[in-house]
Amino acid sequence: MNLPNKITISRLILSIIIIIILIFPFDTVGINLPKLFINETLVVDIKYLIAGVLFIIASLSDFLDGYIARKYNMVTDFGKMLDAIADKVLVNAVLVLLATSGFIHPIIPVVIITRDTFVNTIKMVAGNNGNVVAASIMGKIKTILMMLGVSLTLFYNLPFELMNIKVSNILLTLACIMSIISGVQYYNQNKKYFKKD
Repeated sequence: MNLPNKITISRLILSIIIIIILIFPFDTVGINLPKLFINETLVVDIKYLIAGVLFIIASLSDFLDGYIARKYNMVTDFGKMLDAIADKVLVNAVLVLLATSGFIHPIIPVVIITRDTFVNTIKMVAGNNGNVVAASIMGKIKTILMMLGVSLTLFYNLPFELMNIKVSNILLTLACIMSIISGVQYYNQNKKYFKKD
């Protein structure tokens, strides 16, 4: 168990904590979390701010574990698998919960999760044929846009919400577009494995 894998496991644990915070019925069990009144129309539930802080920490750890693994030659197959699981749990679960809470449009998690399933299938097929599919630039841009968009959404798009500029929605929409583009790229680069002899 090397350092990058420990960081990845920490991200997975953080992801579970974030999910619990977002779905736990605090009001039902008599726990009244404070709410912040920003103006007459915006009421901020503090549980989303807490989840937002944890999400940012988890997102930064995603870049940190990969950087350490590559720099110090600690890349392992187990680490790659664990990293992919932690990423999907963190981002996809939070996207679904934000959609069910009405923060984002349901099409966003649908597009992202469908694309991830599609790309993972391509990676498995390519892997079975002895080819490792590396992350594309578009895929990395998608990840950055997604992390920023989700973080801003958890923070109620502040301070941009006060200026009536939906930056969080713009970032998530761009992430969806990048998801589709990178998915098509992955397919075009590996479609030979889907052609029957």
